[in-house]
Amino acid sequence: MSDGTQDWGPGAHGVGAPPHYGTTENVALGLNAIVRSFDQGESHITVLRGASLSVRRGEVVALVGPSGSGKSTLLQIAGLLEPADAGEVEVDGVPCSRLSDDQRTEIRRHRLGFVYQFHHLLPEFSALENIMVPQMIAGLAKAEARLRSCELLEMMALQDRADHRPAQLSGGEQQRIAIARAIANLPSVLLADEPTGNLDQKTADAVFEEIVSLVRQTGTAAVVATHNPDLAARMDRTILIEDGILVPG
Repeated sequence: MSDGTQDWGPGAHGVGAPPHYGTTENVALGLNAIVRSFDQGESHITVLRGASLSVRRGEVVALVGPSGSGKSTLLQIAGLLEPADAGEVEVDGVPCSRLSDDQRTEIRRHRLGFVYQFHHLLPEFSALENIMVPQMIAGLAKAEARLRSCELLEMMALQDRADHRPAQLSGGEQQRIAIARAIANLPSVLLADEPTGNLDQKTADAVFEEIVSLVRQTGTAAVVATHNPDLAARMDRTILIEDGILVPG
């Protein structure tokens, strides 16, 4: 890019080169023997029984399984939003189970990005401002956050929607803004829970392509939970949750 603009390539993310998938140093997310159980009435239900997964930078992994199999729970644990009963989550090689709440918050703020089935955009802010907010929370100056957000909008061909509030956007545009917001801080890991679940097939395809494009450009590792077998088949790997264990799909 020209001088003064943000470099969105792998070098900006600290990778420096396209990922070499055979090397352990390129692992951005590691889940090691994750166990999670819940009490439901008088029943004790174990959702995850030693689930393990490694995801490399620049890789898009599909997470599949029936409703109630634990996909969302796994993403919540991977995103440090809820604890595991046992096992370890590593982000960029950093073990997270014994970190303080403040340290976990810092990792979520700087190294993790989240996209959900519903966009969760702030209704009172414009598309541009929604992308700027997490960057400013992370400490970026307003001018730099604005510049980075404008570049993301341009990459997604949504620059003419910059001043629109979420209610003025289509469902696909809302979700693409949510993706831009999630990737704005150049996270190491993007966690997406049914990100196209509320969209028609054509729009879902477009949103999925945006996710893949941004992951490739930034060297982010992505885990995408989906019920859509066609989308899952287009990712680098498919992982199935089966009886609380992660197995190749």
